[in-house]
Amino acid sequence: MTMQTGPVLRDGVADAAADMLVGGVQAAGELGLSRSEFARAVQLGIVRPGPRPLGGAARYARAELDRVRSAGPPEALRERVETVAGAQAAAEVVGVGPSRFTRLARCGHVTPVGYRINRYRAVVWLYLTAELRGFAARDPGMLRGVAPPADRELMAAGADLRPRKWRGRHVGLLLRRTADPWERAAVLAWVLPEDELREAVPDPAERIVLAALAPPPPYGHPQVPAAAAVALRLLKAGPPDEIHWYRTSLDFALTGARDQSKSTGERGPT
Repeated sequence: MTMQTGPVLRDGVADAAADMLVGGVQAAGELGLSRSEFARAVQLGIVRPGPRPLGGAARYARAELDRVRSAGPPEALRERVETVAGAQAAAEVVGVGPSRFTRLARCGHVTPVGYRINRYRAVVWLYLTAELRGFAARDPGMLRGVAPPADRELMAAGADLRPRKWRGRHVGLLLRRTADPWERAAVLAWVLPEDELREAVPDPAERIVLAALAPPPPYGHPQVPAAAAVALRLLKAGPPDEIHWYRTSLDFALTGARDQSKSTGERGPT
Protein backbone atom coordinates (compact mmCIF):
# COMPACT_ATOMS: atom_id res chain seq x y z
CA MET A 1 0.00 0.00 0.00
CA THR A 2 1.38 3.40 -0.98
CA MET A 3 0.05 6.65 0.41
CA GLN A 4 1.77 9.54 -1.28
CA THR A 5 2.29 12.56 0.96
CA GLY A 6 3.81 14.90 -1.60
CA PRO A 7 6.95 15.37 -3.69
CA VAL A 8 10.37 15.02 -2.17
CA LEU A 9 11.95 18.48 -1.98
CA ARG A 10 15.59 19.54 -1.76
CA ASP A 11 16.55 20.88 1.67
CA GLY A 12 16.38 24.55 0.72
CA VAL A 13 13.07 24.18 -1.09
CA ALA A 14 11.63 22.10 1.77
CA ASP A 15 12.66 24.76 4.30
CA ALA A 16 11.04 27.48 2.20
CA ALA A 17 7.85 25.43 1.87
CA ALA A 18 7.79 24.81 5.63
CA ASP A 19 8.10 28.53 6.29
CA MET A 20 4.93 29.09 4.27
CA LEU A 21 2.92 26.72 6.48
CA VAL A 22 1.80 27.31 10.06
CA GLY A 23 0.10 25.16 12.67
CA GLY A 24 -3.50 25.49 13.74
CA VAL A 25 -2.83 27.48 16.92
CA GLN A 26 -0.77 30.07 15.07
CA ALA A 27 -3.24 30.20 12.19
CA ALA A 28 -6.13 30.82 14.59
CA GLY A 29 -4.24 33.63 16.28
CA GLU A 30 -3.37 35.30 12.99
CA LEU A 31 -7.04 35.23 11.98
CA GLY A 32 -8.18 36.59 15.36
CA LEU A 33 -10.12 33.43 16.21
CA SER A 34 -10.28 31.26 19.29
CA ARG A 35 -9.36 27.60 18.96
CA SER A 36 -12.99 26.51 18.75
CA GLU A 37 -13.87 29.25 16.26
CA PHE A 38 -10.94 28.26 14.07
CA ALA A 39 -11.92 24.58 14.22
CA ARG A 40 -15.43 25.52 13.10
CA ALA A 41 -14.06 27.64 10.25
CA VAL A 42 -12.01 24.67 9.05
CA GLN A 43 -14.97 22.31 9.40
CA LEU A 44 -17.16 24.60 7.31
CA GLY A 45 -14.54 24.97 4.61
CA ILE A 46 -14.01 28.67 5.28
CA VAL A 47 -10.34 27.97 6.02
CA ARG A 48 -8.77 25.25 3.89
CA PRO A 49 -5.95 23.19 5.41
CA GLY A 50 -2.89 22.20 3.45
CA PRO A 51 -2.00 18.56 2.77
CA ARG A 52 -2.03 16.63 6.04
CA PRO A 53 1.22 14.72 6.64
CA LEU A 54 0.75 11.12 7.70
CA GLY A 55 0.49 11.02 11.46
CA GLY A 56 0.75 14.78 11.78
CA ALA A 57 -1.57 17.69 12.45
CA ALA A 58 -2.92 19.82 9.63
CA ARG A 59 -0.99 22.92 8.65
CA TYR A 60 -2.14 26.03 6.86
CA ALA A 61 -0.58 27.97 4.02
CA ARG A 62 0.07 31.66 4.58
CA ALA A 63 -1.54 32.32 1.21
CA GLU A 64 -4.73 30.70 2.53
CA LEU A 65 -4.69 32.85 5.66
CA ASP A 66 -4.18 35.93 3.49
CA ARG A 67 -7.17 34.89 1.36
CA VAL A 68 -9.41 34.53 4.41
CA ARG A 69 -8.26 37.87 5.86
CA SER A 70 -8.93 39.63 2.56
CA ALA A 71 -12.57 38.50 2.66
CA GLY A 72 -13.41 40.70 5.64
CA PRO A 73 -12.51 41.71 9.19
CA PRO A 74 -12.18 39.16 12.01
CA GLU A 75 -15.56 40.25 13.41
CA ALA A 76 -17.32 39.16 10.23
CA LEU A 77 -15.50 35.83 10.27
CA ARG A 78 -16.44 35.25 13.90
CA GLU A 79 -20.10 35.91 13.08
CA ARG A 80 -19.99 33.21 10.41
CA VAL A 81 -18.73 30.57 12.84
CA GLU A 82 -20.56 31.66 16.02
CA THR A 83 -22.54 28.84 17.62
CA VAL A 84 -25.01 28.43 20.44
CA ALA A 85 -25.38 25.27 22.51
CA GLY A 86 -28.64 23.64 23.42
CA ALA A 87 -32.33 24.31 22.83
CA GLN A 88 -32.64 27.16 25.32
CA ALA A 89 -29.93 29.29 23.72
CA ALA A 90 -31.01 28.41 20.19
CA ALA A 91 -34.63 29.22 20.97
CA GLU A 92 -33.64 32.68 22.17
CA VAL A 93 -31.92 33.38 18.84
CA VAL A 94 -34.97 32.23 16.87
CA GLY A 95 -37.47 33.92 19.17
CA VAL A 96 -39.50 30.90 20.29
CA GLY A 97 -39.77 28.77 23.40
CA PRO A 98 -37.36 25.85 23.99
CA SER A 99 -40.04 23.20 23.47
CA ARG A 100 -41.01 24.59 20.07
CA PHE A 101 -37.39 24.85 19.02
CA THR A 102 -36.79 21.26 20.10
CA ARG A 103 -39.69 20.18 17.89
CA LEU A 104 -38.33 22.15 14.95
CA ALA A 105 -34.89 20.61 15.40
CA ARG A 106 -36.15 17.05 15.94
CA CYS A 107 -38.25 17.34 12.77
CA GLY A 108 -35.27 18.44 10.72
CA HIS A 109 -36.05 22.11 10.09
CA VAL A 110 -32.67 23.20 11.48
CA THR A 111 -29.47 21.19 11.30
CA PRO A 112 -26.87 21.03 14.07
CA VAL A 113 -23.30 21.89 13.18
CA GLY A 114 -21.75 20.02 16.10
CA TYR A 115 -22.32 18.49 19.50
CA ARG A 116 -21.02 18.26 23.03
CA ILE A 117 -21.61 15.59 25.65
CA ASN A 118 -22.37 17.14 29.03
CA ARG A 119 -21.51 15.79 32.45
CA TYR A 120 -24.80 13.87 32.53
CA ARG A 121 -23.79 12.11 29.27
CA ALA A 122 -26.54 13.90 27.38
CA VAL A 123 -26.02 15.23 23.87
CA VAL A 124 -25.99 19.03 23.62
CA TRP A 125 -26.40 20.09 20.00
CA LEU A 126 -24.62 23.14 18.61
CA TYR A 127 -26.18 25.43 15.99
CA LEU A 128 -24.73 28.19 13.86
CA THR A 129 -26.22 31.48 15.03
CA ALA A 130 -26.28 32.88 11.50
CA GLU A 131 -28.24 29.87 10.25
CA LEU A 132 -30.78 30.17 13.05
CA ARG A 133 -31.36 33.83 12.21
CA GLY A 134 -31.67 32.93 8.54
CA PHE A 135 -34.24 30.24 9.31
CA ALA A 136 -36.32 32.63 11.42
CA ALA A 137 -36.29 35.23 8.64
CA ARG A 138 -36.99 32.72 5.89
CA ASP A 139 -39.76 30.67 7.57
CA PRO A 140 -41.51 32.90 10.12
CA GLY A 141 -44.64 30.79 9.83
CA MET A 142 -42.82 27.88 11.46
CA LEU A 143 -42.30 29.96 14.60
CA ARG A 144 -45.95 30.28 15.53
CA GLY A 145 -49.22 28.41 15.24
CA VAL A 146 -49.79 24.67 15.29
CA ALA A 147 -47.26 22.20 13.99
CA PRO A 148 -47.81 21.01 10.40
CA PRO A 149 -49.16 17.47 9.91
CA ALA A 150 -45.79 16.07 8.87
CA ASP A 151 -44.22 17.32 12.10
CA ARG A 152 -47.06 15.90 14.19
CA GLU A 153 -46.55 12.50 12.58
CA LEU A 154 -42.83 12.58 13.26
CA MET A 155 -43.31 13.58 16.88
CA ALA A 156 -45.98 10.94 17.41
CA ALA A 157 -43.49 8.36 16.13
CA GLY A 158 -40.81 9.65 18.50
CA ALA A 159 -38.57 10.69 15.62
CA ASP A 160 -35.40 12.71 16.14
CA LEU A 161 -33.69 13.69 12.90
CA ARG A 162 -30.90 15.68 14.56
CA PRO A 163 -28.24 12.91 14.54
CA ARG A 164 -29.00 11.98 10.94
CA LYS A 165 -29.08 15.58 9.75
CA TRP A 166 -25.79 16.29 11.51
CA ARG A 167 -24.15 13.19 9.99
CA GLY A 168 -25.28 14.19 6.51
CA ARG A 169 -23.91 17.68 6.97
CA HIS A 170 -20.60 16.52 8.39
CA VAL A 171 -20.05 13.88 5.72
CA GLY A 172 -20.86 16.41 3.01
CA LEU A 173 -18.29 18.84 4.41
CA LEU A 174 -15.65 16.11 4.56
CA LEU A 175 -16.34 14.98 0.99
CA ARG A 176 -15.91 18.52 -0.30
CA ARG A 177 -12.35 18.58 1.01
CA THR A 178 -11.01 15.93 -1.35
CA ALA A 179 -11.43 14.60 -4.88
CA ASP A 180 -9.37 11.46 -4.27
CA PRO A 181 -11.64 8.40 -4.62
CA TRP A 182 -9.94 6.42 -1.82
CA GLU A 183 -10.23 9.32 0.61
CA ARG A 184 -13.87 9.87 -0.39
CA ALA A 185 -14.57 6.17 0.12
CA ALA A 186 -12.95 6.37 3.56
CA VAL A 187 -15.31 9.17 4.58
CA LEU A 188 -18.33 7.10 3.56
CA ALA A 189 -16.96 3.95 5.22
CA TRP A 190 -16.34 5.90 8.43
CA VAL A 191 -20.06 6.48 8.98
CA LEU A 192 -21.13 2.84 8.53
CA PRO A 193 -21.52 0.49 11.52
CA GLU A 194 -18.78 -2.14 11.65
CA ASP A 195 -20.97 -5.07 10.57
CA GLU A 196 -22.31 -3.11 7.61
CA LEU A 197 -18.80 -2.08 6.61
CA ARG A 198 -17.58 -5.68 6.65
CA GLU A 199 -20.42 -6.68 4.34
CA ALA A 200 -19.85 -3.71 2.04
CA VAL A 201 -16.05 -4.17 1.93
CA PRO A 202 -15.24 -7.87 2.39
CA ASP A 203 -11.56 -7.42 1.43
CA PRO A 204 -9.58 -6.93 4.69
CA ALA A 205 -6.78 -5.13 2.84
CA GLU A 206 -9.22 -2.55 1.52
CA ARG A 207 -10.67 -2.06 4.99
CA ILE A 208 -7.15 -1.37 6.29
CA VAL A 209 -6.70 1.32 3.64
CA LEU A 210 -10.06 2.89 4.46
CA ALA A 211 -9.32 2.83 8.20
CA ALA A 212 -5.95 4.51 7.64
CA LEU A 213 -7.64 7.28 5.64
CA ALA A 214 -10.62 7.71 7.97
CA PRO A 215 -11.22 11.30 9.12
CA PRO A 216 -10.46 12.14 12.75
CA PRO A 217 -13.38 12.61 15.14
CA PRO A 218 -14.95 16.06 14.84
CA TYR A 219 -13.74 18.88 17.04
CA GLY A 220 -15.27 18.61 20.50
CA HIS A 221 -15.54 14.81 20.42
CA PRO A 222 -15.02 13.78 24.06
CA GLN A 223 -11.96 11.88 25.29
CA VAL A 224 -13.54 10.51 28.48
CA PRO A 225 -14.56 6.92 27.64
CA ALA A 226 -18.11 7.11 29.02
CA ALA A 227 -18.87 10.31 27.10
CA ALA A 228 -17.04 9.06 24.00
CA ALA A 229 -19.28 6.00 23.95
CA VAL A 230 -22.33 8.26 23.80
CA ALA A 231 -20.80 10.38 21.05
CA LEU A 232 -19.76 7.32 19.04
CA ARG A 233 -23.43 6.53 18.45
CA LEU A 234 -23.79 9.90 16.72
CA LEU A 235 -21.05 9.07 14.24
CA LYS A 236 -22.65 5.95 12.80
CA ALA A 237 -25.64 5.74 10.48
CA GLY A 238 -28.72 4.26 12.14
CA PRO A 239 -31.97 3.99 10.17
CA PRO A 240 -31.95 1.27 7.46
CA ASP A 241 -32.57 3.73 4.64
CA GLU A 242 -29.70 5.92 5.83
CA ILE A 243 -27.37 2.92 6.00
CA HIS A 244 -28.48 1.89 2.50
CA TRP A 245 -27.68 5.36 1.15
CA TYR A 246 -24.16 5.31 2.59
CA ARG A 247 -23.52 1.76 1.40
CA THR A 248 -24.65 2.63 -2.10
CA SER A 249 -22.47 5.74 -2.08
CA LEU A 250 -19.52 3.72 -0.76
CA ASP A 251 -19.94 1.13 -3.54
CA PHE A 252 -19.80 3.91 -6.12
CA ALA A 253 -16.74 5.52 -4.52
CA LEU A 254 -14.92 2.19 -4.27
CA THR A 255 -15.53 1.50 -7.95
CA GLY A 256 -13.65 4.69 -8.78
CA ALA A 257 -10.95 3.93 -6.22
CA ARG A 258 -10.36 0.44 -7.56
CA ASP A 259 -10.21 1.74 -11.12
CA GLN A 260 -7.58 4.23 -9.97
CA SER A 261 -5.57 1.44 -8.37
CA LYS A 262 -5.70 -0.59 -11.58
CA SER A 263 -4.33 2.35 -13.55
CA THR A 264 -1.55 3.20 -11.08
CA GLY A 265 -0.73 -0.23 -9.72
CA GLU A 266 -1.03 1.10 -6.18
CA ARG A 267 -3.74 0.86 -3.55
CA GLY A 268 -4.42 4.16 -1.82
CA PRO A 269 -4.57 7.85 -2.75
CA THR A 270 -2.22 9.12 -5.45
